[in-house]
Amino acid sequence: MNVVDSSGWVEFFVDGPNAHAFAAPILEVSSLLVPTICLYEVFKVVCKHRDVAAAFQAVAHMRQGIVVDVDANIALQAARFSLELQLPMADSLIYSVSSAHEAMLWSQDEDFDGLPGVRYFRRKG
Repeated sequence: MNVVDSSGWVEFFVDGPNAHAFAAPILEVSSLLVPTICLYEVFKVVCKHRDVAAAFQAVAHMRQGIVVDVDANIALQAARFSLELQLPMADSLIYSVSSAHEAMLWSQDEDFDGLPGVRYFRRKG
């Protein structure tokens, strides 16, 4: 199973320099977990930089994967990760989903660099 964090989704959708790094897990929808917080973040970014129609199109692609809601267990584990690893709230929720499902987390967000279970790609440009 794979989780792509919001930075990876945005990089893929804008065809940024690291888009190729996220293509494989994004296109393999049968083993793709999508935390609801990623839907929120990507929708917001695409709305801000493009428009609502483009944001809905992006989210439609994301929803081809398995959407994972934030339940009580995910929320509590995220709080622990936030405290232990100094992760911001959204990042700790994404990491918690990944951890709970023993999934590989794909990211270019520096907050995840060096964490177990993470494939980190340094931002280019």
